[in-house]
Amino acid sequence: MLVCVAITLSYFDRQTLPWTLSKIQQDYPFSDQVKALFDSAFLLAYGVMYIGGGRLLDRLGTRRGFLIVIVFWSLASASQGLAGNYGRPAVFGLEFALVMLLASRCLLGMGEGGGFPAATRVVTEWFPVRERSMAMGIINAGTALGAVTAPWLILVVLNHVDWFGLAPWRWVFILSGVAGLAWTLWWVRDYHTPETHPRLGDAERAMILASSAAVDDHETQSIPVSQLLAHPEVWAIIGAKFLSDAGWYFYMFWLPKFLIETFQLKFNAATSVGWIPYAASGVGCLVGGGLSSWLLRNGFSVNRSRKLALGISAAFMPWVLFVPVVDSMALVIFIFSLAFFGQQSWSTLVMILPTDMIPRRAVGTVAGLVGFGGAMGGIVLGQIAGWLRDHNFSYTPVLLIAGSLHVLAFILICIVVPRIQPLTFPRRQPK
Repeated sequence: MLVCVAITLSYFDRQTLPWTLSKIQQDYPFSDQVKALFDSAFLLAYGVMYIGGGRLLDRLGTRRGFLIVIVFWSLASASQGLAGNYGRPAVFGLEFALVMLLASRCLLGMGEGGGFPAATRVVTEWFPVRERSMAMGIINAGTALGAVTAPWLILVVLNHVDWFGLAPWRWVFILSGVAGLAWTLWWVRDYHTPETHPRLGDAERAMILASSAAVDDHETQSIPVSQLLAHPEVWAIIGAKFLSDAGWYFYMFWLPKFLIETFQLKFNAATSVGWIPYAASGVGCLVGGGLSSWLLRNGFSVNRSRKLALGISAAFMPWVLFVPVVDSMALVIFIFSLAFFGQQSWSTLVMILPTDMIPRRAVGTVAGLVGFGGAMGGIVLGQIAGWLRDHNFSYTPVLLIAGSLHVLAFILICIVVPRIQPLTFPRRQPK
């Protein structure tokens, strides 16, 4: 629950900008290409620090590492509320306020890059293989909770909070940062690894450590990144995340704008329906992780249970291809709900694959590499979307691309990872 709330906060922070865009544009107008630039700044820093965050967590441990990254991202989130011109000239054709917002968005991505590597380490530290996908599903449900609550809470702040003469949209960012800092007090008090947890007895500690080490060995030295990348299976997971997260980040960052523009909705009306697909994504987190764990408990191998659940998840995604020919907003929301359900079911399972294949001492690093691949996919499709929209294209081309990516990702995994099983790495000779 502790980590689930952290992921909830991270996804709430990500949604603050998409849901306040129209209000910010009233003070500082900008184009769709600039909107895509905000998203890309977040994702580039997020992807790079996903790798750095994973490596940091492997070196510092989950308890200290996660504390550092959430303090950083909370301060970065709050700093978005301070964006302003302050009498400064434009930079590269952008108002200084937009440059400040761009920098803050970049810093937010840097901080949040450690979130899911930390979650992956928590799952690896505390849960046996057969329970990991369900545990990750519960944690990943925080993505939906954050995205569902974002439009409603943001609406409340925009309508009722204008303290000290600051514009309400600024308070959206400031309060989101305060919430993250408050969470760190809970983390420091309650989170410990099994080795150091003060409320575990010796027998219980030994049982947890034994069950969570199914893909580990007795070495403590880190595994070089070059050895990790020497396995094509690692590249396959990175590539699958690149493809599938390209679609996911497009949906997450562009859905509010799509609904408002396509159906000429007022902001309040958009928030009243925009949360529904995100709620479906939360169900997908639990169903995908739960299905894989159920299959394992009923005698299926890790390979079959993961791939069967991945294939079912990917099958929900191509329905987005029908959105351009649908006129009913209710039906469009339903189709996006199917896609969000399938995406987060898929995402839960892909994030578990490193724990099935990589020793615990390197699982944070691989999770970081996988997250980097996903962020780069989001940048590519986001920039394509921004360019198309600024050049008077409809949303149809990018929706056609997004609807096909998960199927391609599943095919990639099936071809390059014929069997999901622990990978072997050369043992280091003692000096």
